[in-house]
Amino acid sequence: MLKLRRRAVVAGSLVASLAAPAIVRAQADWPKGAIKLIVPFPPGGSTDPMARIIQAKMTENTGWNVIVENKPGGSGVVGAQVVAKAPPDGLTWMVCFDNQILHSLWLSNLPFKDSELEPVMQIGRSAQGVSAHPTRPFNTFAEMVNAAKAAPGKLSLGTLSGSLAQIFLAFVQKENGFEINNIPYKGGGPMYQDALGGQIDMTLTSLVNMAPHVTAGKLKLLGVTANKRSKLAPNIPTLNEQGIKSPASYAWWGVYTTAGTPQPIIDRMHAEISKAVRSTDVTQKFVEQFDMEIVLSSPGDFATFTAKEREIWGKVIKDHGLKHES
Repeated sequence: MLKLRRRAVVAGSLVASLAAPAIVRAQADWPKGAIKLIVPFPPGGSTDPMARIIQAKMTENTGWNVIVENKPGGSGVVGAQVVAKAPPDGLTWMVCFDNQILHSLWLSNLPFKDSELEPVMQIGRSAQGVSAHPTRPFNTFAEMVNAAKAAPGKLSLGTLSGSLAQIFLAFVQKENGFEINNIPYKGGGPMYQDALGGQIDMTLTSLVNMAPHVTAGKLKLLGVTANKRSKLAPNIPTLNEQGIKSPASYAWWGVYTTAGTPQPIIDRMHAEISKAVRSTDVTQKFVEQFDMEIVLSSPGDFATFTAKEREIWGKVIKDHGLKHES
């Protein structure tokens, strides 16, 4: 028995020693071809410009051929499926929005498994805000709630389909006793076209999307969902400060790749994305213009974070009987 065990150890060591050079060669040869950053939404919104800013800086830093591909559809499901089913060669990555964690909670016929996507990192987070067209007769979220109570279902508010914003909105309506018409959109670009044109009364999304329009006076900020005021609008109180029952809520952005991608490649990509985001000009855009809190978490910390988010918001979905709106 002892001899058999020793032979097994020797055989295992031999296999490992033969495999090691192949792993080293694979890492040294990577990337072979263009690196694709899949954005599961149409151009516009927040995820697309964020990915393109990172792509440009990574190309500048590394000389790699990094391209952004928009794969919209199914509130992000189509793009996520592309990444989940790609070869695990480190050439396909996804820059996504917070709704990625909700797909398996909302949808019973998801065309991929969560386990087919490897968490890489959280890029950052931002408070969500509620904004209204300047012509609307309310200037705070509390005033909007009073208007909604006077005319249930008449006011309209746009959110990204299948997003945390949808869950948050449904939760706040039930907790505070008012009803508005939620209009789901497949991307931030189309939603803001309608918001700026006055086709919808309000939007609920990240300040990353909203800030330029508020600064330009094309939308007015009614309140923020974080536990403190935004640096972009320090005079606008949080929802809690306005007497609204609501949990602190943030939009966030992250990176995934195909499960089975070699860890050395994931580590290298994580390092290069982090380097790009930490560049002075990129940090300035993300922090000063979008009020983003940069996170750049490790793969392990990102996996832990997303598991906790699924648990928290999954309970809200179940307790309130919420349904996916698309």
